[in-house]
Amino acid sequence: MIDVIIVGLGAMGSAAAHQLAQRGKRVVGLERFTPAHDKGSSHGGSRVIRQAYFEDPAYVPILIRAYELWERLERDTKTDLLRVTGGVMIGSPKSPLITGSIRSAREHQLPHEVLDCREVRRRFPPLIAAAGEVGLYESRAGYLLPEECIRQQLSQAARYGADLHFEEPIESWTAHERGEGVTVTTGKRTYQAQQLIISSGAWAPQLLADLELPLVVTRQVMFWLDPVGGIEPFLPDRFPVYLCASEHRYILYGFPSIDGKNGGVKVAIHGSDEVCTPDSIDREVRETDVAEIRARLAARLPALNGPLLKARTCMYTMTPDENFVICKHPRYSAVTIAAGFSGHGFKMASVVGEMLAELVTKGTTRHNIELFSHRRFNTPQA
Repeated sequence: MIDVIIVGLGAMGSAAAHQLAQRGKRVVGLERFTPAHDKGSSHGGSRVIRQAYFEDPAYVPILIRAYELWERLERDTKTDLLRVTGGVMIGSPKSPLITGSIRSAREHQLPHEVLDCREVRRRFPPLIAAAGEVGLYESRAGYLLPEECIRQQLSQAARYGADLHFEEPIESWTAHERGEGVTVTTGKRTYQAQQLIISSGAWAPQLLADLELPLVVTRQVMFWLDPVGGIEPFLPDRFPVYLCASEHRYILYGFPSIDGKNGGVKVAIHGSDEVCTPDSIDREVRETDVAEIRARLAARLPALNGPLLKARTCMYTMTPDENFVICKHPRYSAVTIAAGFSGHGFKMASVVGEMLAELVTKGTTRHNIELFSHRRFNTPQA
């Protein structure tokens, strides 16, 4: 008998496979694509990691543990996964980005600085902070290498005995209401196990349709541009990761130059109104996509508004309150749900894997996950 089947081996599924296999559990992982693929939400070469969390101070202890687990994975695999560059959040002193970041930093006594607009420009010349804006600087912020993080989590899972299957999408799953195991069917075979984790990213709304969770999938675009004056001002020892608020609804964010002399500098907009599904997403980059990012760069980072080198699409899967869903299925005790992470979840994948492993093996977790319960949604099953 298999102990746990994991459906989806992206950021969260690969972390759960690693954590469970390390605990001696018999794990089967099922993934519809190849390892660390570019069809979902965890590709694009970089993801921001930070601790002064504007979204909610409740995330900070989770983030501190995430750093510990990423660093442990680096030691265990002798690979470079997390790079600390510092990070700056820029906006009006009354914007949620700034007020929330300061609240989290103060509540958890995180090292930070509040910079006026002149100091932001002096320390990070490419960035423009408007008169009256401030920047919250966090020295521990930086970025993760998402594809390599997933590869190494999968490698560790396999090292501890996990049986990982790629290019094998599932067709259906069933569970018994009395917790007597689960059955998962793919196009190749049928598997039976004691427990099931569903961590399928943008495919979660389909696999969890019975719960009517308010998971919305949207199309996102990432851009790499060649700076007007060269990449030197954007080198990681001079330039941080950043988030910039504005009068627009969505946040501009980006990275230092991390892809070499000819790799450009990555920038993107956090958020989109373009709802899609994994089957309907338009993966072509449009002129309107490029025009939107250039308009933002003209106001914030004119030095980055040079030739476009490449652009890639990905998907966000989010809940209305932008918090995750990590919980047991309300009807099936053998099923654990991990969904709705897009936009800000990758940085916590290492610790989400720990949460899922503890939920599966103990029925509870040391981490406070009340914020992620399905009960906050008015669904028929909740």
